[in-house]
Amino acid sequence: MESVESLKPRVIKEIYALIEPHAEKCIAYFYGRLFAENPRLRALFPSSMTAPRDRMFHALSQMTGSLDNPETFTGLLARLGRDHRKFGIAPDHYDAMGRAMLATLRAYAGEAWTAEMESAWTTMYATATAIMVQAAEEDAAQAPPWWIGEVVEHDRRTPDIAVLTVRPSEALSYQAGQYVTVQTSRWPRVWRPYSIANAPGDDGLLRFHVRAVPAGWVSGALVRHTAVGDALLLGRASGGMVLDAESDRDVLCVAGGTGLGPVKALAEEALRTWEDRDVHLLFGARTTADLYDLPALQALASGRPRFHAVPVVSEDPAFDGVRGLVPDVLDRFQDWSGHDVYVAGPPGMVSRTVTNLQELGVPAARIHYDAPDR
Repeated sequence: MESVESLKPRVIKEIYALIEPHAEKCIAYFYGRLFAENPRLRALFPSSMTAPRDRMFHALSQMTGSLDNPETFTGLLARLGRDHRKFGIAPDHYDAMGRAMLATLRAYAGEAWTAEMESAWTTMYATATAIMVQAAEEDAAQAPPWWIGEVVEHDRRTPDIAVLTVRPSEALSYQAGQYVTVQTSRWPRVWRPYSIANAPGDDGLLRFHVRAVPAGWVSGALVRHTAVGDALLLGRASGGMVLDAESDRDVLCVAGGTGLGPVKALAEEALRTWEDRDVHLLFGARTTADLYDLPALQALASGRPRFHAVPVVSEDPAFDGVRGLVPDVLDRFQDWSGHDVYVAGPPGMVSRTVTNLQELGVPAARIHYDAPDR
């Protein structure tokens, strides 16, 4: 395996620039070529290929963008290798994918394709594959490819929001603020990420706040077609929105909708870990009825004078409390510039919150959130 430092980022970026304008057709060609030459691999993928196609091109984009930083490149590929275990990807599958991808690049680069490009890409792909295979093998020695989780509680809080409590078949290690991917029996091979809404506990239970979204296969199944006793498949925990163990700052958590889940877990962990810190949690919703977890937040605040949970409602004139969009009310409270801030919710809400926090003086390095395309 070539070292990451010996790869040629400039050439790989030239290749990516050639195919990026044709991303959708390029990835469709790749999977068509892959399945034509290796029909057995089709069984590893869901009936709809939309999500796998999106993931594939996003992975290519991330790999290309990280080539200038060997540590980031290696970390990205190691995470992919570990995550691919739940799809049933084996080392020989990477060989088949590599042949299909090289054929795709040649086809879409056309006359611009050069011997230097072929050599650079082949070397890069071999290095990436070696990192993924090694990471998968190391992970297999200590964890299963997935966990079976039994639904032990299913609480339908609103017509489109449910809180699920799940007991994994064996201990699933995670940190507050992280997420796992979930598969239901209703949609085989379709995995979707859901944040864990509680800090790790001795009982090993995981809670998920799920909103059924339009055309959401998995979310709809979890909210409307899942019951106590049902089994789910759970992937490994991922995500970097975790508490800064070396910080001595107070904490602000900002949530929109079911983004409450991960920041509630972070608040629980902060309160349990640091008795001398203030923890504020702003929970934004459209109406009072959408404050689906308010009693649980009030219970968490009971007996904890340093925890301040504040609901914020944007579209209910009768609400007797803070009104407005949660990103726009941040300046109504106090100076947040000395806090560590954790943000979760719809992508637009997260983006606007991050921008407003920076305008209020919070350094970007202290604002933590997971990318919306996780």
